[in-house]
Amino acid sequence: MAKLKDEIAAYEEMRGDLELNHYGKWVIVCDGKFAGAYDSNEEAAEEAVKRFGRGPFLIRQVGDYPLALPASVLYGLHANN
Repeated sequence: MAKLKDEIAAYEEMRGDLELNHYGKWVIVCDGKFAGAYDSNEEAAEEAVKRFGRGPFLIRQVGDYPLALPASVLYGLHANN
């Protein structure tokens, strides 16, 4: 969980720039770095899983309230799949 907190902190640090350049987009933050902006949560999740496996990574819509569920819960990325 500490790693996810680091990703959230990194997002908060880059929030101003993200809001200027990617408002309304779904962004991925991994290893404390911006990793892409996408038109939908689904697109962002698919790309994040392709690039980073099971994570941890943060997907958040720029300018929206944060969703408190991890992508693994939202997209059924469980070990038994």
